Amino acid sequence: MEKLKSALGFGGILGKEDIEKLLGCFRQTKLKPNEYFHKEGQIAKEIGFVESGILHLFKSDETSQNYVTKYFVKENQFVVDLESYSSCEPGKENIQALVATDIYRIHKQVLERLYNEIPSLYVLIKSISETALLNKLKDNDFLNFGDAKTKYQEFLKRYPSLARQVPQQYLASYLKITPQSLSRIRKELVNNNKYKS
Repeated sequence: MEKLKSALGFGGILGKEDIEKLLGCFRQTKLKPNEYFHKEGQIAKEIGFVESGILHLFKSDETSQNYVTKYFVKENQFVVDLESYSSCEPGKENIQALVATDIYRIHKQVLERLYNEIPSLYVLIKSISETALLNKLKDNDFLNFGDAKTKYQEFLKRYPSLARQVPQQYLASYLKITPQSLSRIRKELVNNNKYKS
């Protein structure tokens, strides 16, 4: 819970007492690999915080009958289907654990009650949402440039631990390449490194 406590201290917006009150309203859940935090078709009613593990946010691609990974949610990040949460309409995306994931969750009704008790909470949630959105844009900016190998190398440079932990089919989907192409690129890079050493 220390990571969550630190995240709630973001920007010094909340005082210590308010943070403690807020911490008491989160509930811990352990997700197994492939277990869902949120499914498409459901209305998102909770915000989560990833204490450890990795989730991926994906949606159905109706043209190819496949799933497309849009984003990975890592340790120390908040997670929610923001569109569904804000609009109270069924979500179009899934949020699923890729590895064993420890997550703290808080219900929308609880948060709305707390807005009256902790006036600064709204400012904190807005700041966290804006930061998450900017990070998401920054995380995805390299996907539109370069060939498959370049994209994978950039991902590897930015997120080495994710590259090691995320199953190949999800990483390939995120990079918009086939698993076979990703496998070939990985072998090529390993072989190149062997010749260099």
